[in-house]
Parts: sequence; structure tokens; C-alpha cells
Amino acid sequence: MKTVIVYSGGLDSSVLLYHLRQAGHNLHALSVDYGQRHRCELERASAICEELGIPQPVADLSALQPLLAGSSLTSPEIEVAEGHYTEENMKSTVVPNRNMILLSVATGHALSIKAGQIAYAAHSGDHAIYPDCRNEFAEAMANAIMLADWEQVELIRPFVDWTKADIVRRGAELGVPFAKTWSCYKGGDLHCGRCGTCIERREAFDLAKVIDPTPYAEGAPSVASLRANEWRL
Repeated sequence: MKTVIVYSGGLDSSVLLYHLRQAGHNLHALSVDYGQRHRCELERASAICEELGIPQPVADLSALQPLLAGSSLTSPEIEVAEGHYTEENMKSTVVPNRNMILLSVATGHALSIKAGQIAYAAHSGDHAIYPDCRNEFAEAMANAIMLADWEQVELIRPFVDWTKADIVRRGAELGVPFAKTWSCYKGGDLHCGRCGTCIERREAFDLAKVIDPTPYAEGAPSVASLRANEWRL
């Protein structure tokens, strides 16, 4: 099956890349530059795809950045919130309509190369904070994609019922180079260890009992303090 995977270079989508590769999919990765603060993730995506020999076009939608304002990932003047995803301030990381935009571009690409599937790595932990990761949204998008052209394309979400720890365990089984993936919303040279996605990443490795090879910035809270829920901003 020829499959287009929406690929950011992050932990979840990297595990999905390896997961589908092992399952025998003919993969075509699609990365998107929408002007995100942490666009260093695109470099990680390119390096991993090059190593695996997987085609990886990058859609340059950076001109959309001013139209997607109001998120800390697209508006430089808004600081990236720190803390757990359960905290109200993490809603500032929601990019307006991001998944609909990414999946729409992926649909066009899939149709152009006659791919029968589009895959993205939404998982159960995404649902609470990101509206466009909810099952209702994905099901509506899947129906719209099937109606978008005479040729039909299926939207698949293999990790929809998985936790982040489940994804880490699967990645460890597949030999995913976790250290080459990027999660931190702040960008920079090292993962900050303090934003929601960094904390989720660290806790997932801990829960999965898999060694986290990620270098974090000095001053990041310890995994023990996160586990004990002792860390506060």
C-alpha cells in the first residue's frame, strides 16, 4: 500500500514512520513548514527520511504564519507555556486548524502520487488539549477526504487508542533513533524539558521504562519530580 504519512520529525510520527515501514507500506513522508517556532523539527525529519531512503517533500506554507496567529507556535511574541498539558495555559500551543490544513495538503499529495492512504500519529493523549486530534474531527476529515476526489483515499490513525508510553515502547521495539527526533516547542539547540511536549516526552519514557536518550537543557525538572508531581512553575 502506498501511504503518505504526515511527518513532523517528532517522536510520535517517527515511531509511526518505522511502524508502517515494518508493516510493508510504500511510504512517502510529507513535512510541512507552516512558520512554526520549532521548525528545527523539519531538519530532524529530513535526516531520518534520508537515512531510511524515504521520499520526503517539504510543503512550504510559511506564508500562512500571520494567518495562524494567536498560538505560541506561530506568534513569536507569545511565549511557549511551561507545565503539564492538563494546565489551562497549554491551550496557547494550539495552532488554529493545523491538522485540517496538514491533512488537506497530504490529501492533495496522496491523490497526485496515487497513494491509497494518509497516516498521522494522533494518539489518545492528544485528545484533551488539541480539538483537531479528537475522534470526531478525524472521522469527519476521513469522510471529507473520501469525497474530495473521484479516487478514494483512506485516513488511518494506528495510534489513536495508544498512550504516549505505548508509542515509546513500540519505538524501542523498532529501534527508532529517539535522540534524532524533536519534540520541544521552544526550538533551540536542546529540548527545554519544561514545556508541555517535553514533559509528556519525559514522562512517556519513564512510564515505558525505556531509557530517554534526549539531552535536556540545564535546569529542566527531574523525572522524579515530575513523577511525584512536585514540580511547579
